[in-house]
Amino acid sequence: MVLRAPRVGLGLGGLSVAPLGTRAVLSWVLDKGRILLPKRFQSKDLFVCTNMSQESEHGKWTVSSSDESTEENDDNAEEPSTSSLSHSGHGKTSGSQYPCSEARKVGHKRKASPVKFNDASFPTGISPAEIQRTSQEGLGWCLSSSDEEPESEGQPQHAQKEAVKEEKYSASKKQPSHRFEDNELPMSQKPEKHYKVASEGQDTWDLLNGGNPFRFFVTKVKGIKSKYNSGALHIKDILSPLFGTLVSSAQFNYCIDVEWLIRQYPQEFRKKPLLIVHGEKRESKAELHAQAHPYENVRLCQAKLDIAFGTHHTKMMLLLYEEGLRVVIHTSNLIDDDWDQKTQGIWLSPLYPRLPPGTTGSAGESVTNFKSDLIHYLMSYNSPTLKEWADIIQGHDLSETRVYLLGSTPGRYQGNQKEKWGHLRLRKLLKEYTSAIPAQESWPVIGQFSSIGSMGADQSKWLCSEFRESLVMLGSSVKTLAKPDVPIHLIYPTVDNVRQSLEGYPAGGSLPYSIQTAQKQLWLHTYFHKWSAETSGRSHAMPHIKTYMRPSPDFQKIAWFLVTSANLSKAAWGALEKNGTQLMIRSYELGVLFLPSAFGLDTGYFHVKKKMFSGSNEPVTSFPVPYDLPPEQYGSKDRPWIWNIPYTKAPDTHGNMWVPS
Repeated sequence: MVLRAPRVGLGLGGLSVAPLGTRAVLSWVLDKGRILLPKRFQSKDLFVCTNMSQESEHGKWTVSSSDESTEENDDNAEEPSTSSLSHSGHGKTSGSQYPCSEARKVGHKRKASPVKFNDASFPTGISPAEIQRTSQEGLGWCLSSSDEEPESEGQPQHAQKEAVKEEKYSASKKQPSHRFEDNELPMSQKPEKHYKVASEGQDTWDLLNGGNPFRFFVTKVKGIKSKYNSGALHIKDILSPLFGTLVSSAQFNYCIDVEWLIRQYPQEFRKKPLLIVHGEKRESKAELHAQAHPYENVRLCQAKLDIAFGTHHTKMMLLLYEEGLRVVIHTSNLIDDDWDQKTQGIWLSPLYPRLPPGTTGSAGESVTNFKSDLIHYLMSYNSPTLKEWADIIQGHDLSETRVYLLGSTPGRYQGNQKEKWGHLRLRKLLKEYTSAIPAQESWPVIGQFSSIGSMGADQSKWLCSEFRESLVMLGSSVKTLAKPDVPIHLIYPTVDNVRQSLEGYPAGGSLPYSIQTAQKQLWLHTYFHKWSAETSGRSHAMPHIKTYMRPSPDFQKIAWFLVTSANLSKAAWGALEKNGTQLMIRSYELGVLFLPSAFGLDTGYFHVKKKMFSGSNEPVTSFPVPYDLPPEQYGSKDRPWIWNIPYTKAPDTHGNMWVPS
């Protein structure tokens, strides 16, 4: 073992090289088995160390022994870092700026400055295909030399010594230089020439009042058939005057482009009071304030993140109208990319009317206790500004709500506080409001997400112990002893899912699973299943949605369904400490849980809708799962998408490679 280098090593034929004290990319070629380096690196700045190699049926990684990170540091999975995009251009900053992860920044960069397949701009002396063969012997993976991983996945980028200057990413979308030919895409994915952002009035009215008792939607996707967007929403639809005459609003989110957000509001609402709730600190906070400064109607509220590596990951809108109040809980960041060609989920509340003046107590509460739970969640911020919003909610009638609120807030919880947040909150809800189902041990659980934290050395550390125990709970009569092993199916995109997506490889910027985390948990990948969404026409719109459910063995029914901001991580869901007496959560998360009992069903399950956008030939209580069931397990050649290694063997739908440097 050698001294730790603050770089990812470059695995080459049994050696791993890592430069000390520079961010520069190693420009390297192979010459008859020798490593040739630029003269600037042929010095004592360079050291060579032996590899640590791990192998399984799902691939082989070569990792420098000098770059091992702790499990805790990798725990917070999704979009972990929060540095602002900086744009070079004659000393002045322009274009959209917002805090985002290193993976997101690389995705932006590669959209603006793609590396063409067999492009001459690739390091000379060896073809991309040969590089890929060398670095991915045996269909494994190898680290990119150029992507310096943050000290931890949850650490803000401002803690790094040097800011990375990225090329300007234009907000205007360019047409791809290469697309699938029509006969290469499934019928549901044939691209349309036009993308209708805002719905016509009648369409929107039908969405709000038609046969959708669940009020669960996906976002519109540019480049798919219009029939798959007819029941979907864009942010401009949500903020449309057709939904209500806006008085003021609050936006809770992780990644925020203030200028873009303002433009999503109708012209007549753009100067209405807007509160933005965020988790930025230090330089990132200052940057967000600078973004908001030109808008006198915008106020900022910083969520406290006192536990290391936590994020403010909740995505919610509170919309106060002249006519009442609406709550929107969703999975999209407040940036253009997240509302363009990704699969995202939205729960849109009914319009909540005002209660008569002087009403007190539990008036306006729903059978799901949604009102008190939402107020409790807002009060957890300990913010006077959010207390004002809690008071507004208190003054409205939320009794028509049919979903349960499921949140996470940072802290260490004991006693009866343990069951208020995270996966223990889910366990409590499933215990109290569901019923046992015959042969339920054969009903698997599904988790679908866009990023992954550190799960530990094996499945017993968290995934198949405390987390699964929460997900398999059904009714209070379930015996806690000798529980059978309920199958777990995890859905996460493969490299080919990303490569063949509408966005191409840059879609992987929103799937920030790092090689540092992946190489420590090869066991996890045996649970992985591909992304496929023919039912919603979104097989090629990469998922940023996060969902969890309990399907029947034939996948025709589900006992419950959850849409949430929470990825597969202990930071999001919580992890037990002190011999199970304490639950520790790092991040803010929010989702809604659909249970059959709240929709008047005494069967204990929903039927699964066969086609998400099919007509009225299915029962109104069939649940619109937005992806295909049953999920298909990874094949022997499938690999999970990992953002910080190169993919140069095959071009994406735009004719490009992925070189994260």
